[in-house]
Amino acid sequence: MINIKDLCDYIIVKTAEAGAELSNLKMQKLAYYADAWHLAFYDEKLVDENFQAWIHGPVSRQIYDRFLSTKSLYSEITISDCSPDFDESRIASKKAHIDSVLEAYGKFTGAQLEEMTHREEPWVKAREGYRSTQRCEAQLDNDVIRDYYKKRLA
Repeated sequence: MINIKDLCDYIIVKTAEAGAELSNLKMQKLAYYADAWHLAFYDEKLVDENFQAWIHGPVSRQIYDRFLSTKSLYSEITISDCSPDFDESRIASKKAHIDSVLEAYGKFTGAQLEEMTHREEPWVKAREGYRSTQRCEAQLDNDVIRDYYKKRLA
């Protein structure tokens, strides 16, 4: 398992290298999909954080808090937002997996990724009983995430 802050920094670096845009919203969804697909492929979490079922889709509280004072949901995140102490070697064993997720999902905007998560069982199930505009910090169930994405592999 890797630290979610390292995943966040790696996504920043890879997106900058690709010359692509990265918003705070997109960052959240890419981190979620990296974790979700890791659960599906390997039956274990990629990161040391669980995701919550916020209005705009799955959210990592740590990533949200990291950018809270400087970024809005739609703010651009650039290489200058990468932690100065980021060491890519800490995620070396997970890079191939993360890269494959970024290749599959990196072409979408944050809004498109949000829309995708809103149609998927893990987020929908975690938000049961909440209105679409109601604040919710319910945790997405990792078993539901794993099972949902495993079914998509078949």
